[in-house]
Amino acid sequence: MARQYFGTDGIRGTVGKSPITPDFILRLAHAVGRVLKAHESHPVVLIGKDTRISGYMLESALESGFNSAGVDVVLLGPVPTPAVAYLTRAQRATLGVVISASHNPFADNGIKFFSAQGQKLSDAWEETVESMLLDDPVWVDSAALGKTRRLADAAGRYIEFCKSTFSNDLTLKGLKIVVDAAHGAAYQIAPKVFHELGAEVIAIGCAPDGLNINKGVGATHPDALVQAVKDQRADYGVALDGDADRLQLVDATGRLFNGDELLYLMVADRLARDESVPGAVGTLMTNLAVELALKRRGVQFVRAQVGDRYVLEVLHDKGWLLGGEGSGHLLALDKHTTGDGLISALQVLQACVGSGQTMAQLLEGVQLFPQTLINVRLTPGFDWLAHAPLWTAKQAVETELRDSGRVLIRASGTEPLVRVMVEARDADQARACAERIAATLA
Repeated sequence: MARQYFGTDGIRGTVGKSPITPDFILRLAHAVGRVLKAHESHPVVLIGKDTRISGYMLESALESGFNSAGVDVVLLGPVPTPAVAYLTRAQRATLGVVISASHNPFADNGIKFFSAQGQKLSDAWEETVESMLLDDPVWVDSAALGKTRRLADAAGRYIEFCKSTFSNDLTLKGLKIVVDAAHGAAYQIAPKVFHELGAEVIAIGCAPDGLNINKGVGATHPDALVQAVKDQRADYGVALDGDADRLQLVDATGRLFNGDELLYLMVADRLARDESVPGAVGTLMTNLAVELALKRRGVQFVRAQVGDRYVLEVLHDKGWLLGGEGSGHLLALDKHTTGDGLISALQVLQACVGSGQTMAQLLEGVQLFPQTLINVRLTPGFDWLAHAPLWTAKQAVETELRDSGRVLIRASGTEPLVRVMVEARDADQARACAERIAATLA
């Protein structure tokens, strides 16, 4: 069965337009509740949210839908997405629910779910929920209705969990760190984590008003962090996105490090501590320089489809621990069950503090290959997969680049576009090759 509502990361859209309307969200929660009740007599669901103004409305709709199916609800308030995953596991709840559209602007919102183990749920589970949505609701009688309560100090519990992933033998004392929470879910939590580990913290993007999430700040707009690090003469800058599962880091010079580089740093730190790292997982977009650098150190590297969900699937299949995307979704499965911007930042800072080296020093010899990405808009009905000139040009470029670059051609998942990406040691060559391939689709 093809999924109608669920995408690669839950259900997401513009508030007030289907499916992000209060009536649908109530029906969704009721359907999920019925699925849970089929396997457990007294399910308990945790609900957390980011700082969007629409979160209040959607939280109420979820609460009513679950209660109407006989499911108890525990409200967490504004907390990061990975906090919901952790607290669901820690509280032995049946399900965790997040109200967030991650890095999207405030007018969007979404719903995503975590299992009792704090992991994203399977396609099969989502298909079961969609099937239940087709049925008429079955309201439980009054005596069987679910109840709702708030979890005391949900934020504080998660802060302690984050701190527990940082080495007890190390401290952030003496470091000045700019923390940018994108006016999102970690606005109270992120500054406290770094402060309680000893750092002097300068907070930006920590004043949400319901309308400013991700607006000009955070991991998707890192210029604000770069400038603040320079102005404050800070040692590091940490930027999260609206739901705090994505990370960007800046050093004292204002250099921005992306997720590919941070993944390499996390692997290198484990190797420096004589820990076994048999392999790491990136995506089709992961920079070739990182793959080559890892292989030089004897670490296998596998590419998953774009999306942290697919990285996680490959990690589970391989039994490995470390993976991530260039966008800053990073996974350390011995620290958390899901991607966590705060915990990933602590892993990188731990590597720097423990080694006495900067991020740039730890990355010496890992020079990212220049990438050129060209989006080609297609005319309706054009079958690009059967367009022979495209594949002829691709083969010619691959022959030219040999093992000093690579080509990736893929369709956009949201627009009628084909994305042509070429990576090469020389930026001019990458651009010329990408333009040559893209021209075959013009």
